[in-house]
Amino acid sequence: MDADRNALTASSPGPRRRPRTGSVGPVVHVVPPGPPVPPGRPVLRPMAADDLPYVVGEHLAHFPEGFFARLGRRYLTAYTRTYLTGRDARAFIAESDGVPVGFLVGVTDPAAHRAHLLAVHGRGLALRACAALCVRPLLALHFVRTRLGRYARALLPGVRPPRPAPATAGPDDGPHAVLAHVVVSADHRSYGLGAALVRRFLDDAAAAGCARVSLVTAAGPGGAGPYYERRGWRRTGEHRTPDGRLLLTYVHDLPLAPPAHASRAPRLPLPRRGTAP
Repeated sequence: MDADRNALTASSPGPRRRPRTGSVGPVVHVVPPGPPVPPGRPVLRPMAADDLPYVVGEHLAHFPEGFFARLGRRYLTAYTRTYLTGRDARAFIAESDGVPVGFLVGVTDPAAHRAHLLAVHGRGLALRACAALCVRPLLALHFVRTRLGRYARALLPGVRPPRPAPATAGPDDGPHAVLAHVVVSADHRSYGLGAALVRRFLDDAAAAGCARVSLVTAAGPGGAGPYYERRGWRRTGEHRTPDGRLLLTYVHDLPLAPPAHASRAPRLPLPRRGTAP
């Protein structure tokens, strides 16, 4: 499928606006759905359908160059909703005073989530994409030139993509998760919320049995590569999207045992503004 699918190009907001996050590690308390939290204390919680307008709006603002974003708000809303229905997807909201101020989406099993997406949402997404392309002729032409063949190989029965060459066994072999998008609203950065969202996803991936988490980010000054490198992520490769954007791939190895707070949510102090980059 496409590098834009599953938001693999969106671990960095790109050259327009790059969210600043804090140091890696849970720097806010993480709580499951439950009693109200005192005002002013940010929390992380599972994303709900009511959050989709906020999430889609932030996605369009930070990642407008993505192909799915260019299909429009209605398609992007339908696609983002798939993260709420698949058991192998993870979607979290950072909330302050009852208002969403950040989000993260990712998958702990990309192949299983792709199968779920096609089985449950495939027809609806295809119809919405066709409707969007009909009113965007230039984008439709771009789709035919850059993506139609690969989509046909992935979606049509009996049409299989070329078999990749066998890879040499190494430390990266094993189940892996994919961190797709992470965004913190402009007026809530420098509080470590982005780092808390990433840590929550890493913990869930470890609890799901994943050996590592991967992401991609834009190359150059608009990307978040240096941020992730400082926090232990390893750069493992690069590739260009059908649109010509150069993306860098990063990997974070996970512990074999699930973290302690995968089953119990701790309460951790929130740092004062300015204490994290």
